[in-house]
Amino acid sequence: DDRLYRGLDRLGKHKDRLCEHLMQRYRDWFGVRFEFLLYDVTSTYFEGQALGNTKAARGYSRDQRSDCKQVCIGLVCTPDGLPLNDEVFAGNRVDVTTVEEVVRKMEARFGQAERIWVMDRGMVSEANIDFLRARNARYIVGTPKAELRHFEEELVEKENWSEVQQGLEARVVERPDGEGCEKYVLCRSQARGQKEKAMLERQMNRLTEELMKIDTALRKSTSKERDPGKIERRIGRWQGRNPAAARLVEVVVLQDEKRRASGLQLSCPLEKGSKSDLAKGAYLLRTNCTETDPEKLWRWYMQLTQAEAAFRTAKSDIGLRPVYHQKTERVEAHLLVCFLSL
Repeated sequence: DDRLYRGLDRLGKHKDRLCEHLMQRYRDWFGVRFEFLLYDVTSTYFEGQALGNTKAARGYSRDQRSDCKQVCIGLVCTPDGLPLNDEVFAGNRVDVTTVEEVVRKMEARFGQAERIWVMDRGMVSEANIDFLRARNARYIVGTPKAELRHFEEELVEKENWSEVQQGLEARVVERPDGEGCEKYVLCRSQARGQKEKAMLERQMNRLTEELMKIDTALRKSTSKERDPGKIERRIGRWQGRNPAAARLVEVVVLQDEKRRASGLQLSCPLEKGSKSDLAKGAYLLRTNCTETDPEKLWRWYMQLTQAEAAFRTAKSDIGLRPVYHQKTERVEAHLLVCFLSL
């Protein structure tokens, strides 16, 4: 074991040279110019306390192991799924704060040429967008669901949509303020819409069932709990467990003449329901690429599935998780071996 650990320690010191060597081979053999770079972040957790690792911390776990310390891993790969570089961040690092560091490192290797970065919405902030623009970089990124509210009229329109694959349509729309060189790609998927409707229906059923239980208990003369504040906190807990349904259902705690809770009044405004149905299955991409074909832009963005596939393969088949090593450098060497294997 000690000999293998020493081998890891020695290998880890040559990470940058190894990555550069393999990228040069890939370029020579296949003529790749690395014009597309996919960037995504995942996490892996530790067995043990990981006291010897300065980056081990508790944070959002993609492995549903919030009970364990972890590190975050930023992976840059090609559209073919070939890992080009991995960076290890503290386990409590927020995804959006990693972008600038990774972009600078990749520019140091490839130069600051025009390149298209593909990232999901977890990487998006106005600061990151401004950073990429200042470096003449192109980007295609996902956007938060809330941004769809600016494109309600476009969602209603039946014309100017392109079918990019069966059951999925897309169209290019301009910025709401009409400024800048950016554009948006509005997408709507039938399958995704049906899935979101089913999920919302389950949440609505759960939430209304629990709210009706509270209402029934309050209307009984034998109910002991009458404090409106406590009732509202109880309602809030159920709303927190069913957030999508909570945005549609309005709840008012009724009070008697003694200001005691006496029941609930539930309503679902038609306007909220209509807007919710409109957004089902829809999502928005943001780009400053000169390309205007919505199908091409959508397919470029969907290349991110290669990064996600790389993570799945590394975790399931190659043994990236869990991590049993304890030292910071040895953990990074372990991750390097996993991605070299990939």
